[in-house]
Amino acid sequence: MCDVFAIPPGFPVRLRPTIKDDDHRTNGEFLMTREPVYLTQHPTESSLWDSFFSQAGFFSIRGHESDRPLAMSKTAIIIPARWASSRLPGKPLLELAGQPLVQHVWERCRKVREADEVIIATDDMRIAEAAFAFGADVALTSAKHPTGTDRIAEVAKKLPGFDVILNVQGDEPFIEPALIRRLIEVLQKEKSLAMSTAACPLAEGELENPNCVKVVTGITGDALYFSRSPIPCDRDGDATPARFRHLGIYGYRRKFLLDFVKWKQTPLEKSEKLEQLRALEHGAKIRIITTKAAGPGVDTTEDAKKAAKLLADGKRKS
Repeated sequence: MCDVFAIPPGFPVRLRPTIKDDDHRTNGEFLMTREPVYLTQHPTESSLWDSFFSQAGFFSIRGHESDRPLAMSKTAIIIPARWASSRLPGKPLLELAGQPLVQHVWERCRKVREADEVIIATDDMRIAEAAFAFGADVALTSAKHPTGTDRIAEVAKKLPGFDVILNVQGDEPFIEPALIRRLIEVLQKEKSLAMSTAACPLAEGELENPNCVKVVTGITGDALYFSRSPIPCDRDGDATPARFRHLGIYGYRRKFLLDFVKWKQTPLEKSEKLEQLRALEHGAKIRIITTKAAGPGVDTTEDAKKAAKLLADGKRKS
């Protein structure tokens, strides 16, 4: 059983990582919170923290830095994970093929060599303890965030040396590392872009489904519009336009992300209930990276059963 320590707001702490391997070593990065911080002691850790610092609010549960040479700007993948879910409470810790759902996502993100950090952001100690146990970097965030974007922005705000922030949903156990790399690379190469995100061809029956978000792009590949409605319209039925389903993975320029969460909801965002429209209404450029197909996410109990079988089959084949 892990011991749990309550740290009052404004009391800074830095933890010694419990695992050192060939790929990572301790760095000096810290994450902050304005809420009370609850930190867990790993069962194998004899001393909970190395030292205390004078700047209020700093904390780190685990800190790593890649052994490759540091670039001028760095990239962080942040995985928002919350306990509360109307359909699947405790979804991040659902056991699939012998390990928590969020661990599958984290392991895939760790394969992305372009990422300097992979951090799980959560407001729940049960998720934090589980993530800590399998070796993840964990940032405890406020429980008051209305969206996962606000949650990752809280963490990104405390990463001043990072230029690119990836938001990878914690319920996507089949997310392809290659797709994440492409989202990172386009932001690293094209400094005029504020965001990058992904899309795949619509499957049969998805065009009329309002739960399936459609996206249309311009010649450059930048998003023109996102909608729950069938877009683009083929008025005469003879144009056969390419139609794409938006996938919920986002890359952000860090500065843009911090500005974005300060903006009020915009009219189209309120109408469609799609926060990426806030970015478009403010004139931001969002590059769409297309992929052949999307792996199944986990939103329902039935999704979880299907995902567990696919993951188990994959382990047996490997």
